[in-house]
Amino acid sequence: MDHAPFAAHRSTLVEKPIATVLVVDDTPDNLTLMGSLLREYFVVKVANNGEKALKIALSGSPPDLVLLDIMMPGIDGYEVCRQLKSHAATREIPVIFLTARSDPDDERMGLGLGAVDYITKPISPPILLARVNTHLALKATADFLRDKSAYLEREVAMRTLEVQAIQDVTIMAMTSLAETRDNETGNHIRRTQLYVKTLAERLRHHPRFEAVLNDRMIELLYKSAPLHDIGKIGIPDSILLKPGKLTVEEFEIMKTHTTLGRKAIEDAERRLGMRVAFLSVSKEIAYSHQEKWDGSGYPEGLAGDAIPVSARLMAVADVYDALICKRVYKPAYSHDQACSTIVRGKGTHFDPDMVDAFVDIAEDFRTIALRYPDPE
Repeated sequence: MDHAPFAAHRSTLVEKPIATVLVVDDTPDNLTLMGSLLREYFVVKVANNGEKALKIALSGSPPDLVLLDIMMPGIDGYEVCRQLKSHAATREIPVIFLTARSDPDDERMGLGLGAVDYITKPISPPILLARVNTHLALKATADFLRDKSAYLEREVAMRTLEVQAIQDVTIMAMTSLAETRDNETGNHIRRTQLYVKTLAERLRHHPRFEAVLNDRMIELLYKSAPLHDIGKIGIPDSILLKPGKLTVEEFEIMKTHTTLGRKAIEDAERRLGMRVAFLSVSKEIAYSHQEKWDGSGYPEGLAGDAIPVSARLMAVADVYDALICKRVYKPAYSHDQACSTIVRGKGTHFDPDMVDAFVDIAEDFRTIALRYPDPE
C-alpha cells in the first residue's frame, strides 16, 4: 500500500502520541497494518476478539477511541459496541466500525448502536486518519465540557452550602438574640424544630397536606421554626418575664410579638433586596402560630384552612413544649398531661388532623424532649 498520502498528513498532527486507539480485528494482518499506520501518531492497543477488546476498554486506562471490526468469532463487533455503550465508564468512547460490510443496513445498524462513524474496507489511509482525528477532537471537546460542567456543579454545590450556612447562622444569631430577652433556652428552639419536622413528616402523605408537605417544604419548616418567637425581642421585660398572670392590657402587648416578628423578618428581606423561601415561611410561622382552628386566636382571628399549614404545625409543637417545660408563671406538665391538653384542643385550638397525627407520634415528641432537656 502506498503510504505517501498518509505521510502527507503528518504536519497536521501533534508529533507525540496524544491519544490511545484500540484496534479490534480477528485478522492478524489487519492488526499489523493498522498498527503500522497509527502507531506513529497514537498509542495503539490491539485485540483480536471482542472479549479482549472489552477487557481493555474496561481496564484502568481505557482507550480514547475504538476502531472495531464487525465480523469476529464469539462476540461480534455489534455486541462489543452495545456493551461499550451500556457501561458508564466506556459509553463516551467513540467507536468507529472498520469493516468489509458495505450494505447500508449494516451501516444503519452500527450507527444505531452508538458508533460515531462507519468506514468500509479497503481503507484509505488519509480518510481513516482524518476521521480518527476528527472524532478524537470531538471527544476532547466533549470531555472538556463534561469536566467544566462537573467543575461548575461542584462550585454551585459549594456556594449552595455557603448560602445554607449563612442562612443557618443568621437564624441562630436572631434566635440567640431573642433568647437573651426570654426565659426560654436554646433547647426549646431545637425541640420545636424537631417537633415540627416530625409532625410534618407524619402528615406528608395525608390527602389534605401532601401537596404542601414535600421534601423542600419540610426543610424550610425546619429552618424557619426557630424564628417563631423572634418578635418577643420587642416585648418589655416587665411583661415577658412576669411570674404571674398577665393583665388584659399586658396580654394585648404580649400578643404584638407576632406582628413584631413578621415585621423584623420583612425588614431583613427588604435589606436583602429579594424574597427568600425560608424567610417567607418564617414570616408565616412568626405571624400566625398563635391563631386557633376555631378563629379565637390572634393576631387576625383566622380559622381553619385560612391559617397557614406552617403555623398550624408550629402551634402544636409550641404548645406541647410550653406545657412540658417549667416557666416563671407555671410548673412543668408531664408528657401525658401535655398530650391530654393537645387532644382537648382538637377542633378548637388545633387542626383536627394534626392532632390525630400528633397522637400517633406522641412518643417521638417525648423522645425529642428527653434528648434535649432544659438545663437545671
